[in-house]
Amino acid sequence: MITTSRLPRRGRTLAATLLLTAATVLLAACSSSGDTTNPASGTPGLASGTPDPGTGHLHGLGVDPADGAVYAAGHLGVFRVANGKATRIADRYQDTMGFTVTGPKTFLASGHPDPTDPTATSPHLGLVRSTDAAATWKNVSVSGEADFHALQAAGERLYGFDSQSGRLWASNDQGRTWQQGPQEAIGDLAAHAGQPQQLWATTQDGLKLSKDGGRTFTPVTGAPALAAIDRPTEDLLVALTPDGHVMTSRQGTSWSKRGALPDGAQPTVLAAVTSSRLLAADTANTIYESTDGGRTWNVLYRAEGGAHTEH
Repeated sequence: MITTSRLPRRGRTLAATLLLTAATVLLAACSSSGDTTNPASGTPGLASGTPDPGTGHLHGLGVDPADGAVYAAGHLGVFRVANGKATRIADRYQDTMGFTVTGPKTFLASGHPDPTDPTATSPHLGLVRSTDAAATWKNVSVSGEADFHALQAAGERLYGFDSQSGRLWASNDQGRTWQQGPQEAIGDLAAHAGQPQQLWATTQDGLKLSKDGGRTFTPVTGAPALAAIDRPTEDLLVALTPDGHVMTSRQGTSWSKRGALPDGAQPTVLAAVTSSRLLAADTANTIYESTDGGRTWNVLYRAEGGAHTEH
């Protein structure tokens, strides 16, 4: 727990701001959703015996190739998902916005620090990396500057949509250095290591495609409205519509309906681990898995309570 009286004036101001933000998010999460099976006794920022507030709004999903475990990133931390439960990693409440798995136990993320982190120097994490499956994080670049709401790796190339500048950023060295691109209202990104200069983006104006590494984008004619998109292979795009239908395409212009999330779920996240294994999350913070390319789905984790509003 941060003790503001022991910090310099600038530190006290930052701590107070972060704690107020956390209190607001935690209150919203507790009133709407959360896995109350995991008591947070002794957790920094929560009173002893207070039920864990759960994931918060989910922004990222992925599978660790080290052991096949599913990880979820949300407003209230990073979680390992197994046996119907979402277990908080390292007792941390880091607001994890952008999130992607890039290798065994290796994750990239962005967002905002745990509000009780005494080492926090800014409300924006920039780009951070974990090499121990989210147990610890280290800064890679642009701390205090960027807040990536979407991250997409394509081999050594990395793309990020920064909510602070409203721009698409691109890196050729996994995020150590960046080039800023055009302003686009981007929701999700899709790319593949086999064609790292080709980038797909869902936007407020529909699906767009960049063929020059994110420097310019053009609208994709014939594409449906999409809430999330991924590219598991060079010749396959998988996407979810706002009403939960699974769509597939080879070139982005002609799309086929493959299936749908259960019960009219409204998706927020899609992660195509392979062309067959898909992960998705919805506005109620439920996590789904398909092993047949989106034709059928099983629930991996269902948050208690109702939908959680985006913050």
